[in-house]
Formats: sequence, structure tokens, C-alpha cells
Amino acid sequence: MVNNEKYFDKAFQKGALTALARILINKRYLRRAGLNYMEKKIYNLVVEKNTMARPRQVQLDKYHCMLALLHRSEQALQDGIISPQIIDRSIDIFLDQVLMAKDRKAARSKLGFAPPSFLTISPGEKCNLKCTGCYASSSTNGKANLDFQTFDRILREKEELWGSRFTVISGGEPFLWKSEGKNLLDIISQHPYDYFLIYTNGTVINKKIADRMAKLGNITPAISLEGFEEETDSRRGKGVHRRILAAFAALRDAGVPFGISITAMRSNWEIITSDAFIDFYFEKQGAIYGWIFQYMPIGREHSLQLMVTSEERLEMLKRTWRLVRERKVFLVDFWNSGTLSDGCISAGRPGGYFYINWNGDITPCVFIPYSCGNIYDIYRKGGNLNTALQASLFQKIRQWQDRYGFDQPAERIQNWLCPCAIRDHFDEFHLWQKSSAARPIDEEALQAINDEGYCQKMKDYGKQLRKITDSLWKNQYLE
Repeated sequence: MVNNEKYFDKAFQKGALTALARILINKRYLRRAGLNYMEKKIYNLVVEKNTMARPRQVQLDKYHCMLALLHRSEQALQDGIISPQIIDRSIDIFLDQVLMAKDRKAARSKLGFAPPSFLTISPGEKCNLKCTGCYASSSTNGKANLDFQTFDRILREKEELWGSRFTVISGGEPFLWKSEGKNLLDIISQHPYDYFLIYTNGTVINKKIADRMAKLGNITPAISLEGFEEETDSRRGKGVHRRILAAFAALRDAGVPFGISITAMRSNWEIITSDAFIDFYFEKQGAIYGWIFQYMPIGREHSLQLMVTSEERLEMLKRTWRLVRERKVFLVDFWNSGTLSDGCISAGRPGGYFYINWNGDITPCVFIPYSCGNIYDIYRKGGNLNTALQASLFQKIRQWQDRYGFDQPAERIQNWLCPCAIRDHFDEFHLWQKSSAARPIDEEALQAINDEGYCQKMKDYGKQLRKITDSLWKNQYLE
């Protein structure tokens, strides 16, 4: 082991984690020793060095999630469900460019400020399903589309301006998007050094699409489900779960890494944080990662009754972290896992993102349906993506993020177990929306913001959540 450590040290000095990752792929007999070495290096970098001086438990949360992703990736490689070629390509793009952020460091020096890390783009409104409570209000009749040239320009600009090589694609159903005779995989093929995470319902993924994703090598799909067959079909339609399992099989056969995306509601939160759920989707089906999106009362037929309660959310937090630490499962809740991202990442925060939809509307976040700008208008007036960052609502949110903790010393960071600008702090968001004159992007958002009962219930939810989690934050993270 001593000789191995010297070997790994030499590789680490030459190419940091990139070189070590290649060793794990190409030298199977060194894999276990290499993983142990990487665990130590990650611990030293994240927990001990802690360059941003975050609370120690915050850094431990990040460390455990990194270990979980490392463990799942190694398991998938061992089981043969990710091709070595795709792993090699992922190292070139995701590890070297996205995680190590080489180009973003150069962009920061050039711009004079730290830019966002990525964008989330929903290029098309059309979807072949009609899920209950869809946050995007997409439909089978949806016709709104980003045109190919605009979509392509957005992808080029974020790389040129910010050094961003990571893009999240949502929808509508992204694989139904078409413009100028080209589809999603066509446009991705023109950006080979950008890594794409695609949220999809999975129903249109077949062998042909999976094989092309494998050939491109810079894509990972996150397939949406609600639990097992009963829960998924209940929300998404009869037979959808069966089609999802077929998509999993096609992706495994092609060697494409994939994950799952789950909407947590009162009806299913216990199921999606259970060992049985992990056994089926991670151990049996081969998912490498899982994203939990707690239901947000926006979009089609939004209802506060579908939201998990404050008490249920606290229990979800405990159960999710147990799965991460004990079972080494990369399962991240975008609300309960706020420590991983140092709080809210919306509004173009350094290291964060903002959202552009099929109409070109620009909003701080996928779940904040209020816009201060439109990409088509910005381009017509000679602006670019940096112009969007100057929107009044964006600035107000970023100022709050800094005050709340992002730009604060460890002991003054406020409760990152309640990180969300709209869900957990609606009392403040309501004021920002009014003072910035941010425009609702759809009729549902207009109705919500003008409904006094809705607004009061959202404010009450945030206050109750902060009340029951403040002591946990102080005792576990600040002391």
C-alpha cells in the first residue's frame, strides 16, 4: 500500500483527480487502493483545507455526497453498465472542466466577478404526458419552442463568457424538441465539450437514442418517476413505469450513465426515502444518482395540499442523509441538501445558475415563475447572457443570498436547511417580486401571486420550517 500511495501521489501531482480517475478505469487491480486514496484526498481538500471556511459539518455533508457518487460510479463500472469509453469522455469534460472549474477561474479573472456555473434550459413546451401538478404546465399541445439559432447561441455564450461546460436541459419533454429539422441530440453534437444533464420522462428513449447518447458521450439522462409502478403511473399515466424500465434497459445496454428524478409529495415521501426504493432503483436498475425535487405549488393546478409538511420535510432530511452516509447512495434533495450548494443557487449566483424557458423568458430558477427579462429581447438590443444577470429581481436575490450566508463567515451563516428563496422565504420573495415588477410567465403564476390566501400560506410554511429546523442547524452545524 505504501508503494501504491507513492504511485498515486505522483499521478495526483501530474493531473490531480483526473489522473487518479483514469487509474481507476484502466487498472482494475489498483481500483480499491485508488478509491481509498481518493477518499483521503477528497477529505483533505473538502473538510480539512476548507478554503471557503464553511462550517465543518457543511463540508462533511459535501464529503459524504462525493464519496457516494464515487462509490456508485465505481460500482456501475464494475457491473459493466457504463462503458469505459463514456467514463473516459466524462473525465475529460465533467471532472476536468466542470468539477475542477478550470475555465471558470479564467472567466472570473477576465470578468472581475464569479459567473454562474451553468444554465437550465427548457427548449420546448411540448410533452407527451400530462402529469398532475406539472410545475412547467407543459402539454401535448404545447407549440412554443426556442429556435435552433438562439439555443445554440446561448450554449456558445455561456462557455465563452463564463467558461461554463455544464448545461441542464428540462422541459416539456426535451427529446420532443425540434427546430430547423434538428433535435436535441443534434444540437448537443455541436457542443462536444459541454456536459448535459437531461431531465426526461424517459418514455421516448429507445435503443437508437441510447446508442447515439453513448456515441456522443457527454450526456446523462435523469428519468422522472414518483416511486414504484403504482405511484408513478398514478401521477404520470398508466404504463409509464413499464416504459421507464425499458428506457433503463436501453441505457444500460448502451453503457450510458443515468439517474432518477423524483417529485416528493405527501403521498410518496416515505416511499422514496426507503431502503426498498434504493434497493430497486440503485442496486437492481443501476441508477448512479438521484435528485429529489419537493413539490412546489406552481404550474398546472397547483395545490399546497400536495406539499410535504414541515414535519415531514424534517424527517425526509434525516432519512436521506442516512442513505447517503450509510448506504453510500448519491441522493440529493434540492431543498434539504442546501448545505451541498452553500444555500440557494438561483439568480446567477457565483457557482449557481438561472433558467431560460421555451418562450425565452429568463427567471432566477426553474421554480420561480417570475421574469425580469427575455433572451430574444436582450439579443435584439445587443446584449448577452451577462445582461440577464443585471435584472432587478436577480440582484435582490443575490444580495439576500450573500446576507443569508453565502458571503458570511461560518458563525454567521443562517439556516441552510431552509435555503430556498421562494419556498422557504416567501415573505421576502413576495416583496422582491413586487418591487422589481417581475412578470409572471404564465396564468398560474399570476393567479398565485395575486392570491392573498396562497401567499399567506406560503409565508406560514417558511416560518414553521425555520422554527423546527433552527435548533438542528445551530446544534449540528454551527457548534
